[in-house]
Amino acid sequence: MGFKRRSLMSLLLASTVGATVAVTGWAASAATPAGTYIRPADAAASFIVSLRPGVDPAPAAADLARSKGAAVGHVYRHALRGFSARLTPSALKAVSNDPRVAAVVPDRELHITAQTAPAGIARIGGTGSSAASGDGRGSVDVDIAVIDTGIDPGHRDLNVVGGVNCVTGNLSYNDLNGHGTHVAGTAAARDNKIGVVGVAPGARLWAVRVFDSNGNGLTSSVICGIDWVTAHAGTIEVANMSLGGPGGAGSCTDGGMREAICRSVAAGVTYVVSAGNSGSDAGGFVPARYPEVITVSAITDFDGEAGGFGPPTCAYGTDDAFAGFSNFGDAVDLTAPGVCVLSTWRGGGYRSISGTSMASPHVTGAAALYLSTHRGASPAAVKAALIGAGTFDWSGDPDGVQEPLVNVAGF
Repeated sequence: MGFKRRSLMSLLLASTVGATVAVTGWAASAATPAGTYIRPADAAASFIVSLRPGVDPAPAAADLARSKGAAVGHVYRHALRGFSARLTPSALKAVSNDPRVAAVVPDRELHITAQTAPAGIARIGGTGSSAASGDGRGSVDVDIAVIDTGIDPGHRDLNVVGGVNCVTGNLSYNDLNGHGTHVAGTAAARDNKIGVVGVAPGARLWAVRVFDSNGNGLTSSVICGIDWVTAHAGTIEVANMSLGGPGGAGSCTDGGMREAICRSVAAGVTYVVSAGNSGSDAGGFVPARYPEVITVSAITDFDGEAGGFGPPTCAYGTDDAFAGFSNFGDAVDLTAPGVCVLSTWRGGGYRSISGTSMASPHVTGAAALYLSTHRGASPAAVKAALIGAGTFDWSGDPDGVQEPLVNVAGF
């Protein structure tokens, strides 16, 4: 691949996403695997406040703003009951001691990164699925949320039906970065004889914008996105989160990201997340380590076929081998192509980039395909079905235990 693992790790340590304290990232380059990283937030202290059962978030937030000096941002009602706020040290103490408050956890500055070439739709059996990607058939009747930088709503290859913007100061969910549009195309680009085709062609896409044009954002914005998806759980069946970084296990009552995901999964939404790009054990990263999600690592595939004979295209590497930048380990459920993946890009274009961010939407599309013929299947059932259908025709897992390569040929 040409990636230097030590330099990648130093960048990761400097900027990471997790369920611990903060989130930030660094700008993408042609040799940078895609993902999201988090680092400690600045001294201006932004926090996520979760409330005790029975407390109405909106009036509680308003009262705490008035009486304790909390500068309230997002208000959460579905995946989490609470709000985000900027708090001075004295306000932090006052809010933490309020009997209505269950937990106060630090916010995190977030950001996405990316890299560049051809997609692995054929490699995971897309041409043999019920949607037969590439044959010009109709669209897959499933709704997918992309929690990312937004999606280009005018891209002729994407069926964007709506969305939300959780980034302060902007009302549009239009993608001003490109990362979210790329993820959306791999999952669900139309089968319309132009551009590229996705794993679940033409599926309805919901743009959940949680990052700004530079790929920066906050955990509070991501929770805003999860909260919005949960409010629409009767419509949205699958959500992709190509973000992650070092962090603890958390719990389904931690007042942070894991609690929000737990509640959203309980509402019936299947979450697919990237394993991360540090070349280390995914068990030390969130949300990759959460058992409620489907965690995806990346392999290198240059020709869309098994056998390991494809010559390198946009990057160095060995065909059908584990991607050198990808995280691995027991937390990983599936793997998918993540090197030189061609997909849609903002402004109506197309671009090739690499990373576990590019692997996860292959699995998101697979989940959508499965749900199109198994209506009402639980997230746990979807995960089990995808794992059970996977193949092992690739090599080089660093921990010696292969996860299955997602395969939709029978879906």
